[in-house]
Amino acid sequence: MLWIILGIILVIVIWVFATYNTLVSLRNRVKDSWSQIDVQLKRRFDLIPNLVETVKGYTKHEKDTLKEVVEARNTYLSATLPEEQMKADGELTKAVSKLFALSESYPDLKANTNFTELQNELNETENKIAISRQFYNDVVMQYNNKVEMVPSNIVASIFKFTKETFFQANETERENVKVKF
Repeated sequence: MLWIILGIILVIVIWVFATYNTLVSLRNRVKDSWSQIDVQLKRRFDLIPNLVETVKGYTKHEKDTLKEVVEARNTYLSATLPEEQMKADGELTKAVSKLFALSESYPDLKANTNFTELQNELNETENKIAISRQFYNDVVMQYNNKVEMVPSNIVASIFKFTKETFFQANETERENVKVKF
């Protein structure tokens, strides 16, 4: 009888350790996937000043759009919490879209090799950001499921694992971009 009780206790202890380790692993994957978004955003921020400088030469009177891009970039850089970064990223995405739309009105700019290369790199980066966001949300879903589902939620509550926030588009990102010339 004692062996049976010890066996049951041992199985429970092994299950708690395994569940705890799974939760830690998933939490770390959430953090890693967020940092992958950060890597792509950093790449975007490195490209934006070059793109803005290229556009400035052609569009001196379109300063508002360029100013908006630079301000949105700086807002993201000053954000510290993931929620603030998500909001600032939405504003930057909107501003970059306006910048691309601006190029349609300037055939010389559109034909400029330097601008075209920068625009292609930025488009590629935007695609990578979208993929990284999707991966982040997938990992957050796995982690949140583990935190909320029985029986792992028992271990999660004992060790204070909490749900993570999904990356969501804010209201400005859901609106159509309006470019006025």
